[in-house]
Formats: sequence, structure tokens, C-alpha cells
Amino acid sequence: MGKKKPSIVKKILVIVLIAVSVYLLVKHFHIKGFRTIEPAILYTSGQPRGMDYTRLRYKYHITTIVNIRTITEHKEDNWHSEEIVASRNNGFNYIEMPIERNNYFPNNQMQDAFFSIMKDKNNLPVLLHGSGDDKRVAMLVAAWLEKTKGYSIEETVRVIKKIIDDRELTNEEISFINNLTK
Repeated sequence: MGKKKPSIVKKILVIVLIAVSVYLLVKHFHIKGFRTIEPAILYTSGQPRGMDYTRLRYKYHITTIVNIRTITEHKEDNWHSEEIVASRNNGFNYIEMPIERNNYFPNNQMQDAFFSIMKDKNNLPVLLHGSGDDKRVAMLVAAWLEKTKGYSIEETVRVIKKIIDDRELTNEEISFINNLTK
């Protein structure tokens, strides 16, 4: 007597189980919106969660986390308490530099504070994070690239478009970037 072939339902069930497992593994090992701006110097991301903090420490050797979310955002999804505890447990230098969502262009004082963090070699590498596809992070990175790294406007725009998922920049964003070196 021959072996019984698996039914089509069992085959589909196995395929679905494998697909779900792969999805969960990728999701577990993926930091939302993670980008390398300059290796071993500056990274950006959305809000880290759970094991992301350990991965940031041991895979990317992050020393400092700069959070640009505001105090009103701290109440969303209870992420703030988790971040404080995870930062302490992983030995991060944790800095809050709140920038409003609706007025997301960092002023000169905010830019200078960020540049100061970046100049201190003891803070490097730095993770600058907001909540995801964050225009606040993008504009602060734009200021850093142009004012301290000497990027041209075109180079800056290219990097910023990657941070904001290749969408076109608004006229206000282009104006902000154009005026950084004036």
C-alpha cells in the first residue's frame, strides 16, 4: 500500500503557518523606520519597542537616544515609561528634545542643542527618533547635515527624502533646507 499524499488543505495550512512565522520574525527584528544616516554616528527611527533597545545597543552600539516627541505624545500607547526603563537597563544616555508635530521645523536653539550632542564623542553613536515617518526628525537631520557636515542642498534633500519614505518635500520643507546655510 502506498503512502497517503497530504491533502491540499494541509499544504495550504503549512504554507500559511510558514508565512505567518516569517512575518512575525521580520516584525520582531525590525525597528520601525530605522535608517542609517552616517554609520557609527547617527541613526534615525520611529518609536523603538521591546527588544529594539537591546538590538540598538548590541548591533548598532547606540550610546545616546534623542527623543523628539512631546510630553502630550508620552501618553500615547504608554511608550514613554517603557523607553525610560529600557534606556536605563541598556545603559543609554537618554535625552528629550521635544519638537511639536504641527510646528516641526527646529529653531536655532534646538539645532544648537542637537549639534552639541553630536559634537560630544561620548554620545556617539546617536539614535534620533520620533514616532515613525517623522518630519521633525527629518528636518533636524537636514540642519545637522548642512550646518555641520557640509552637505549641499541637493545632497541633503536626497537623504531627507529617504527618511520620509521618498515622498516629495513640501514648499515649506524645501524653503527650510534652502535657508539653513544662509
